[in-house]
Formats: sequence, C-alpha cells, structure tokens
Amino acid sequence: MEASRTVRDLYEILGVSRDASDADIKRAYRARARALHPDAGGEEEEFKELTTAYEVLKNPQARANYDRFGDPRGPGAAGGDPFAGFGDLSDLIDAFFGGGFSRSARTGGGVRRTGRDALVDVAVTLEEAAFGVQRDIEVTVARPCEECGGSGAAEGGAPERCQACGGAGAVQQVRSSMFGQVLTTGVCTACSGAGQVIRNPCAACRGEGRTQVTDTVTIDIPPGVDDGTRLRLSGRGEAGRSGGAAGDLYVRVRVAPHPVFTRDGADLHCELRLGMVQAALGADVNLETLHGEEKLSVPPGTQSGGILTLRRHGVPKLNSGGARGNLSVHCRVETARNLSAEEAELLRRFAELRGEPVGNGAAAGKGLLGRLREAFGT
Repeated sequence: MEASRTVRDLYEILGVSRDASDADIKRAYRARARALHPDAGGEEEEFKELTTAYEVLKNPQARANYDRFGDPRGPGAAGGDPFAGFGDLSDLIDAFFGGGFSRSARTGGGVRRTGRDALVDVAVTLEEAAFGVQRDIEVTVARPCEECGGSGAAEGGAPERCQACGGAGAVQQVRSSMFGQVLTTGVCTACSGAGQVIRNPCAACRGEGRTQVTDTVTIDIPPGVDDGTRLRLSGRGEAGRSGGAAGDLYVRVRVAPHPVFTRDGADLHCELRLGMVQAALGADVNLETLHGEEKLSVPPGTQSGGILTLRRHGVPKLNSGGARGNLSVHCRVETARNLSAEEAELLRRFAELRGEPVGNGAAAGKGLLGRLREAFGT
C-alpha cells in the first residue's frame, strides 16, 4: 500500500497570502521560478510543485474551486485533466528568464536571449566623489561578431529553424502530478533556447554570433556618489545571442579612504587639535575643507570631544539638486608638554588663582583652603 503524502498549501508554496492579487501571484512565481529552476541549480521536484501551484492559482475558476473545496476541479473531482487550457509558454519563459527573451522573437520563431549585464569597478578620490568626475574605463564584453553580423553562420549560410522545438526555443511536456496531468515547459536542449541551429558556423565566433571585444567607455560620475554606488549604462553590457538585445553595464564606484576626512552619508567628520590655552580662551583657526580653507571660531571653554559644525560643508547629496551635508569638527584638546621654567611658573600661578592643587608633595595637596587655614592660624 502506498504511503500517504501530505500536500502542501498552494499559497504557502508560492509564498503569498490567500487574498493575494493576480499580480502578486505572478510576481511571486517569477521570483521563485528563477531560483528553483533546475537549470539554475534548483531541485526539479520543488520546481514542479511551484509550477503546479501557479497553474492552479492563476486560473480564476481553478483557484475558486481550490479555495472552496481544496481541489482545483471542484467537488467530487477525480481523474481527468485539471489543467486543460492551462500552460502559457510565455509565462514560464518570462518567469524563469525574467523577461530576458524578446517577445517579438518568440512570436516570429525562436527566442532571443538578452545579453548578460557586465560589472566593472572604478576607483575615485573623496574629492572626485564629492564633486563628480569623468572617467574613461576599459570593458571587455561580448559584442556582435563583425564577420557574420551576429548571425553565427559562415558567409553564404544562415541559421535554420530548430526541428525539435519548431523554432519556439522551448518545448512543452505533459506530466503527471498530484492534481492529474500538468503541462510543463522547458528550454529546448537541441538549440539551447535559440530556436535555430547553425549547420555551418562562422569561423571567427564559432557560431556564437559574438566575440570578446575591449571597449573604452566614457562615464560621468555624478557629484555625491558613495563607496559601492552603482551606475547603470543601458545597453552597454554583453550582446545577446541570436540577435537579442544587449545587457546593461554597471559601474561600481570605489571611494578611496581620505587622510583627513571620514564620511557618513553626505556628512563629513574631521579632527581639530587645540592647545589647552586655545580651548580655554577661544581662538580663530584656519581649517581645510573640501571646499577650500575656512576660518573656524573656537568658542572659549571648548572641551576635548566637543563638536563644532560647519553647515553645508559636507558632500553633495546624490540627485538632490544641490543639497549638501555638514562637516563635523571634533575638537581634541592637547595638554602642553616640555614646559619652560617661565611657562611652568605661569601655570602654577594660574592654578593658585583657581585653587587647583598641582605638583607633588603634601604642600601641593593642601589646596587653597588648606593654605588659607595656615595663613590665619586655624
């Protein structure tokens, strides 16, 4: 006797709530199909289960029957084909490849794969990131073969329609599932989804239709980019196979550390070292900023660890129309060292006036109150 098997909830399989809209269900299926498809390293059984759940929930009548009776065919259903009329080839192609196939190419025979995106890094200084810079970078990507014009066929030849899939680039199969017969769709292995085969391939690209080319691309890095910011250049990635559109080129910005400033979003931070007299009496100091030298007024009584802020002296905010962050100046008060005899005497007199004990020994530890008591004999 065959052991019973627990059937998972179809909404749970897709990861949506029971009141999910049709758009939510389609979006969830596309996302999970890309991850679970066997060609992407997923488990075949999980992918079948996911496709089965989607075929039921995308059909209004089947979904209503499932919500009411737990079966897409309604009460007392047994046998038959619950998915008659289901199975749109473009649904699975769009779901797995994320729209990476040209719809016009599908209807005209075959599918055209959009080329892969490319990613390159470009290093800039903090100043260049703040104010923007133009750079020329070299990118090695696949471009349409100049010998065959991207067809992949040798001169005088042309690609032929794949007989295995009839030029569709995908094949459909009817398989048994827990709900009966299910129509599944997969990429044609005979043509790798191209919908066409090449009998006499081009010698330059070996039938690929593309060759590796190193291009010099000029990019404009806008003001305010941060470390890790990605800039997208549409259509500058790899060329697609079978005449498909090119992918995109992504430029990842790497901002080098700065010897003076640290960055927090659009705000900058730096350290200002002050002598103890400057901190006590206040001072006007010249401070280097990204925008040039600025005069900074340090108020009297500034403590070590205090923060002074220069408004709008930070980094421009990306795509904000000119808004800027602030510059936070962290004050560090330094104690004087290697005092001359005259400097030490002045500080002792200053300490006496403030009643602060200085130096070593019992006399120094008496403080102002102790010395007053001695003077008055109390």
